[in-house]
Amino acid sequence: LRAKAEERLNVSTALRHALELNELTVHYQPVIDLSTGAMVSAEALVRWNRPDGAPIGPADFIPIAEETGLIIPIGAWVLEQACRELSRWQRSDPAMSVAVNLSVLQVLAPDILQQIEGVLERTRIRPESLCRELTESVFMHDIDYFGKMLTGLKNLGVQLSLDDFGTAYSSLSYLSRFPFDAVKIDQGFVRGLGVNPHDTALVAAILSMADALGLSVTAEGIEDDVQLALLKQMHCQRGQGFYLDRAMSADALSQLLARSQPWRAHPVGLPPAPSRAPPGL
Repeated sequence: LRAKAEERLNVSTALRHALELNELTVHYQPVIDLSTGAMVSAEALVRWNRPDGAPIGPADFIPIAEETGLIIPIGAWVLEQACRELSRWQRSDPAMSVAVNLSVLQVLAPDILQQIEGVLERTRIRPESLCRELTESVFMHDIDYFGKMLTGLKNLGVQLSLDDFGTAYSSLSYLSRFPFDAVKIDQGFVRGLGVNPHDTALVAAILSMADALGLSVTAEGIEDDVQLALLKQMHCQRGQGFYLDRAMSADALSQLLARSQPWRAHPVGLPPAPSRAPPGL
């Protein structure tokens, strides 16, 4: 226990300096239109490159960033970087968009609306091409406050997506009360497609409900051709996951956009993907 506590303290201390020392980078996982194979968006995911080379994944440092409040400056930096890259990508593909996660602490920050508005002005991207993704954990706090903040975000023109949809008990009430534009089907359900009939039924129900509510849907964590085929049969609009493409640098994504080619399955020699994608910011 003492060793774990010391390690967390060391990580927290190092993370405080990571931004100023340029140790953080943003990678982008493509989001594919499943009907056309075109890349239509990308999710921004923060990565930490420690100078000592010690491996540390987002699952290890993101919770510490949340606990210490460092998620606020890190989140602001990720948003700025993602929007600047999007501005560059839109020169070759005006329809391109980017999704950036929004944590509870960020929403609680009193200047969050001014911060996002400032980034939109500086980067000159269209507000609707920026999507802020929230998990249902934000609603475990002051629902009235978060309702006002979400309305404020919509007034700025940005898109709102409910991430990990279906993993909390009150998802339906959130969709009816708050101005969401999209939902993301949790990868736990996608993993069960073609294997667990209950997961398959739940994914079909989510897609049907979202269609009735006028919401777009992205399926997370697509890892094989069976999952992809079933999602296409169910008319799921968008997907992301290791089978489609892994997170990559901004320059690598720029090269993909420049080729303007529809998505193709990875070659057989691709190394096996982890069973669950690492969380990002």
